[in-house]
Amino acid sequence: MDIPLHTIAVVGLGTMGTGIAEVLARAGREVIGIDVSPAAARQAVTALESSTARAVERERITEEDRRNILARFRTFSDLHAAADAELVIEVVPESYETKHQVFRALDAIVRPGTILATGTNALSVTRLAADSEHPERVLGLHFFNPAPAMKLVEVVSSVLTAPYAVDAVTALARDLGKEPVAVGDRPGFVADGLLFGYLNQAAAMYEAKYASREDIDAAMKLGCGLPMGPLALLDLIGIDTARTVLEAMYAASHDRLHAPAPILKQLSEAGLTGRKTGRGFYAYAAPAAPAAAVVVPDALTPRPAEDERVGREVRSVGVAGSGTMASGIAEVFAKAGYEVVLAARSLEKAEAAKVRAAKSLARSVDKGRMTAEVREAALARITPAGSLDAFAEVDLAVEAVAEDLEIKQQLFATLDKVCKEGAILATTTSSLPVVACARATSRPQDVIGMHFFNPAPAMKLVEVVRTVLTSDEVHTTVRRVTREIKKHPVDCGDRAGFIVNALLFPYLNNAIKMVQEHYATLDDIDAAMKLGGGYPMGPFELLDVVGLDVSLAIEKVLHREFRDPGLAPAPLLEHLVAAGCLGRKTGRGFREYARR
Repeated sequence: MDIPLHTIAVVGLGTMGTGIAEVLARAGREVIGIDVSPAAARQAVTALESSTARAVERERITEEDRRNILARFRTFSDLHAAADAELVIEVVPESYETKHQVFRALDAIVRPGTILATGTNALSVTRLAADSEHPERVLGLHFFNPAPAMKLVEVVSSVLTAPYAVDAVTALARDLGKEPVAVGDRPGFVADGLLFGYLNQAAAMYEAKYASREDIDAAMKLGCGLPMGPLALLDLIGIDTARTVLEAMYAASHDRLHAPAPILKQLSEAGLTGRKTGRGFYAYAAPAAPAAAVVVPDALTPRPAEDERVGREVRSVGVAGSGTMASGIAEVFAKAGYEVVLAARSLEKAEAAKVRAAKSLARSVDKGRMTAEVREAALARITPAGSLDAFAEVDLAVEAVAEDLEIKQQLFATLDKVCKEGAILATTTSSLPVVACARATSRPQDVIGMHFFNPAPAMKLVEVVRTVLTSDEVHTTVRRVTREIKKHPVDCGDRAGFIVNALLFPYLNNAIKMVQEHYATLDDIDAAMKLGGGYPMGPFELLDVVGLDVSLAIEKVLHREFRDPGLAPAPLLEHLVAAGCLGRKTGRGFREYARR
């Protein structure tokens, strides 16, 4: 059945409805905007006038195009205006009762062949369809905010939806320049189903006073390349909206990861729902202001002002290891002006690591990021050594060896004997307890975690992990040094995953579960998170890059520490690792890759 979908009604002219109406009008559709509030209707017209005026100024459309777009958008206050529409898109508030009333009223107004789409991201499409007189024409059409800019559209069908309706709205989405992804009916669908669990865990992490809001947000932006931190994103979405979505997800799955963090309820009931009210996790200059958050005191996790003059002097650094991480860290310190001793099990391995650092520095010269003179000076500061004895006079020793607790403890026991009194001992572990390394020494107060991210020269984040035994002086010194090497330090306590991995890997695990349950394909999930969540890589692309074996090991650590059934590694991940499908490094993981 070929349905043109030329005349489309949008019911609800809030931010999302207005954005959808703009997309449709720009694409040549006749748009009937309906809202019971005359003020909302006027605001929608004003918004379209402003956005099209900006487009003319930027020479993206002509003045004639603008007049035609505005002429195609008409507003009404009565649902009867939708009588001749071929498609009605409902985007009223996330209340089943409100949506149900709209759909029941539309049953008596529109023609039998008219498709009815709900913009919900939390409520059951099947339930709305079942209560309709023509359930076969009801589906979900989930745009993302802001609708004019975001490319993803989730097309949600229930067991009652007719194929013709799905085909028609899928074709429409493509005509609008969007990327439609077919998904089934479950709370959150794909993008929000993965996103909101992650946001909820971030809120819980903040509520537990594990890290400050600024550090949580900075960690996820700098450690994962996300456009916005989770707490700032909750403020943008609306904390009350997020809580509604999570309640629906938890009701459907009873997964504790989706049980709304209590702080979401507290903020919602206090009216502190984010940007739209001027305050949520952050305070804003004005409701819905596009400007950055105004810094106000963080009541839950205050950080005392630091005096950078306090702390220990660090002029020389020892880096233990011969892998990519070790050579990268050595490069970072050398570029910042520190004298670096790069020690490995043999002088040959240490020299090979220096050669790797030299190649990385040469690439920076080729890209115009540094001069040849700066490269030579940095390289001259790196001294290879075949034994940890060369660390006798370093001020800071950084361990970057295999992620094996026994190996790390042996190394720290050696560093304890070799390094001078007052030297700081740091581990780069991403999943093991820092305190276990500290207890292998006679000076646990001098031991701290410095979790660099790979590749160390490019990634700006360092998670600074202090144990219950780490001295304030050591902590202050490492934060200062981290800034001196042009990295951003974020504080976190000594627990599995720290900030980034504790939030990232449950999200990756949930994506695997979606595939395991045949809910969506790898490609659709990757596309949904890149287009709908702004992620630089889809979860399966990232898993294959990180390595499935590494991912499984981190998942096991998180599950063992927090004892949450929802953190148990997905069986599909375990099966792939057992089969030797570890990702790009083996040529096959969730996808196959050409061998180098």
